[in-house]
Amino acid sequence: MRKSLHLSFTVAALSLIFGPFNANGGPLDSPGAQKALGCSACHGFGGNSPGNSMPILAGMAPGCFKKAIKDYAEGRRPSPEMEPYAKYVLQAGLDDIAAYFAEQKKQPPKIKADPKAAKRGAALATQCVACHGPEGEGDADRAFPAVSGQPPGYLQAQLAIFKEDKRKLEDAALAETKKQLLKPLSDSDLADLAAYFSTLK
Repeated sequence: MRKSLHLSFTVAALSLIFGPFNANGGPLDSPGAQKALGCSACHGFGGNSPGNSMPILAGMAPGCFKKAIKDYAEGRRPSPEMEPYAKYVLQAGLDDIAAYFAEQKKQPPKIKADPKAAKRGAALATQCVACHGPEGEGDADRAFPAVSGQPPGYLQAQLAIFKEDKRKLEDAALAETKKQLLKPLSDSDLADLAAYFSTLK
């Protein structure tokens, strides 16, 4: 009786963590699921980051994920933390891991943006539409990532990196355009812009 109760409790606990079990397989049965487990320490289970500084990978278009990984691995996006993980992903199976995250349901960021900052950011966001879409949905065909619903801290940090010309793009003209668009903006403006996109779904 005690063993049966213990087993039932264990199954229930695992269901809460990983979702319900079914005959079609569980959440760790896809080819990329176990390969992506190493990413969960920072990006959360299934790619839903619990913090403010790490991007949400759940629901990311495969092309955008693969481009980001290659950019980290090749040094175009300098990051001592991400470079070794990016190289691991390339070795472990980039297509499988990209497909796994694309299939995950994206959840809203745990860190809530300041509504007043988001309102101010909406006025600044018009210059971002050409690449990232009117709702921050991105353009998967051009490998422009969705910026909607990302943690505000992560978005603000990325905006600052572009403004300071610390991130290289294959398209030099696009990189220069981004830098010139962001150059007049203050740190407060960047925070407002990040808050706005964070509130979009």
